[in-house]
Order: sequence, then C-alpha cells, then structure tokens
Amino acid sequence: MPQHILITLNKDEDTVSFFDTKDHSEIKRLDVGHHPHEAAISPDQSTLYVSNAMGNSVSVIDLKTMEETERLEHEDYQFPHDLKVSADGKKLYLAITYAHKVHVYERPSHKLLKVIPTKQRLSHMLAPTPDWKRLYIPNIGSNTLTVLDVDTDEIHSHVVVGKGPEGVAVHPDGKYLYVANQEDNNIFVLSTEHHGIIARHPVGECPIRMVFSPDGKYAFVPNRESHDLSVIECSRHWEIKRIPVGRWPGGVVFSPDGSVAYVANNKTNDVSVIDVATLKEVERFDTGIHPDGVALAVLD
Repeated sequence: MPQHILITLNKDEDTVSFFDTKDHSEIKRLDVGHHPHEAAISPDQSTLYVSNAMGNSVSVIDLKTMEETERLEHEDYQFPHDLKVSADGKKLYLAITYAHKVHVYERPSHKLLKVIPTKQRLSHMLAPTPDWKRLYIPNIGSNTLTVLDVDTDEIHSHVVVGKGPEGVAVHPDGKYLYVANQEDNNIFVLSTEHHGIIARHPVGECPIRMVFSPDGKYAFVPNRESHDLSVIECSRHWEIKRIPVGRWPGGVVFSPDGSVAYVANNKTNDVSVIDVATLKEVERFDTGIHPDGVALAVLD
C-alpha cells in the first residue's frame, strides 16, 4: 500500500518535517536553508523542492531517503518563493519575488534554461492550467496577474486584478481560476479563455492562498489575519462556510482522494485537519516552529 506523507516547512527553525498521515506521527525532521517557504514535488514522487526564501536557495530532496542531495543558488535569488514541476517532469519553474523574475530549469540536471523578467513587482506564486499550457503568476506589488505561455516560456499578457494578489489556482476543469487579493479581502474569478472577471466575492481578512479540492467542488482559502478558512462552493463561486483554524493559516493541501485537507497554522505551530465531508476541523497536531508551505507525497 502506498504511504501518504505530509510535508511541512517550518520557517523559523529552517527545517522540513515529514509526517505519516495515518497517525500524524513525525517520521523525520530535516535541516534545510534559511526560512523555507514553499514546496513542490515531481510527478514521479521522487524529488521534493523547497524554496529557502531568506536563505536565497532551493533545497533538492530525495523523497525516498528524505535527504537533501543538492542546493540550487543563483545571483537572482532574492526571496525565491513558489515552485512548480511541469506535468511531464522535465522542467522546474521558480518565482523569485524581489527579483520579479521566473527561472526555468531543466530536470533532472537543474540547468538554467531561461530567465523571464515579469516586469511587474513582487512576482510570488505560480499556478498552472491542468494541461500545462499556461502558468499564472500573481504580482503582489503591481496588482496584476501575469499569463505565461508554457510552450514558448514567453509572457502572453498581464491582467489587472485586486489589491495585493497572492493566492492563485486554476480549477480542475481548466475553465476558470481564482485569485486571492490579500489587501482588499476578496477573491476574483477569471475566465482562462479571455481572462475577464466572472465574479468577485469577499472572504476573510488577508486571504493568501487558494487551493481547489480534487473534484473541483470546493476552493479553500486560508485567511491569515482572521485565522480561518473560507470554503467556496465552486458551482456558485460563493463562500458557504468559514472554518476556524489556528493562528495565521498558510499552506493548504488536500489528500489525493479529497476527503481530508491539511492547513498549516504559522503562529500556533500546528496543522489543522479538515474533514471535507462535514467541513469541520477534526484534529490538530504539532509541527516545527512557524509552519507555512505544505505538500503531500505518495510513496510506494
């Protein structure tokens, strides 16, 4: 039977924790670079990438051994943040916040293939379409969303959104995306066809991430300052519930079957376990200090 491993990035102790999702026991805690923020897993579940935002590096971790095998560094690394591995496993994309750039790397050699200046401010997160034709990049300081054509790795356009856009995700059907605007406390719903705004809706205070359930029924939005999780019913683009969690919720990840979601609570040093059927927090377990980014690996 495959083993499901929840990974938390503990920012204020420069570590990564690996938990067995069956009993939430910690399997291992690994030292990485300074202030790890975001994580990405290769499609074959062999490699974990961790952005050490204040250490200006990226840790490359073998998921089988749970050991760091390489550390990527570059003169452009000024708060390296979100990472994504392409669906074919051949490329790694890295958003570098204060350099306002995206780096594209070949895998597994980690040769730098291209540097893409967004010409926007504070390019922070990355969200691909399900077919990996496009990549969306919210720019917190410019109130825009950059649209990147993945086939050419060229910028297609910039779309004006709300104030302080940070969280972003594309719905599993590929027809629309959500953007969480942390400074005006709302989400924008945009068409992936024409990038016009379909809807907007208020959520909690300082929404910073956006994650869809695997079946596309819900979007979960952690609200950092109101310490809760907005649940959006995607068929209506409407908030139907707000779930109290720990203080400063950050990263959110669903189990592969969508029955459970895990929310990293930065300032209570724990993870909230959300039962998706009832939309309730059913458990909370301790992590390292200041957990933020999360990921879930499925290991044979």
